[in-house]
Amino acid sequence: MRRRNFLALAMFGAIAGISGCGADAGGVNVRLASGEAGGLYHAFARLLAAVAEQAGGVRIEPVTTSGSQENLARLAAGEVDAALTLSDSVGERDRVLALGRVYENYLQLAVRADSPIHRVADLRGTRVNLGAAGSGAAVTGERLLWAAGLDPAVDVSIAHRPLREAVAALDSEEIDALLWAGGVPTSALEVPRRMRLVDLGELAVPMRERFGYLYDRVEIPADAYPGGLAVHTVGVANLLLAAPSLPDEAAAAIVDLLVSSADALVPAEAAGTQFLDARSLIGTGSVPLHPGAAAVYRRRHG
Repeated sequence: MRRRNFLALAMFGAIAGISGCGADAGGVNVRLASGEAGGLYHAFARLLAAVAEQAGGVRIEPVTTSGSQENLARLAAGEVDAALTLSDSVGERDRVLALGRVYENYLQLAVRADSPIHRVADLRGTRVNLGAAGSGAAVTGERLLWAAGLDPAVDVSIAHRPLREAVAALDSEEIDALLWAGGVPTSALEVPRRMRLVDLGELAVPMRERFGYLYDRVEIPADAYPGGLAVHTVGVANLLLAAPSLPDEAAAAIVDLLVSSADALVPAEAAGTQFLDARSLIGTGSVPLHPGAAAVYRRRHG
């Protein structure tokens, strides 16, 4: 979903004559667990905070983290009020509610430009960075290996460095590949000058068959990384979650911003992703909507 679709979504709200959720968030401060600096979560959280500040009412306080797993842990501990996470990181025991499905992360397996690795199966016997400790990529990456017929505990040597450290390790040949779950383009990935992306499209169906419906076969277009080639990969939906204790008014105010300010919530890292589509915001799968969020969707879309 590209920028023109976001603008259309914003125009939809204007044409409908809807000026807000009609609820007063009462100046509630919402601590939002995001992700690593340089990643899509981090950028999106800051855009949402800026839009919220301009709109008034609810305040968004972005919290930098290592990603999905840490975000869920902080949400459970009451350290934050809302969190961004990959949908496949949410477990049955996580007591969370959804504000919306906000966009889709693309798995990006990067290797050095001259690497002999062309398929995930080629990773056997290599050193692979599967996201930072506490990130969603750490979970999804192991599933990717299993789907390719590799045992993560036996067939590869796994590290968990943050993105920028992983990029430096790849450049210095300390590792042979790194997996990143994020938007495209991700500026830290030097594609195609020093790195290239391995096509992961063949593993979307095996991942769905083994781990559930959460995985889509998507394309990273040739123009996503200037000069790079188009590749297929696996997309995983992102959810914006909230603790059940988040007041309905605050949840409603945030969702209202997602819908009415979609054109202002497009990080540079989201150029190639599906993002804030009116039809998919409510598609949160097995995670129920927060009552305050559900009220806004009903009011806006019936």
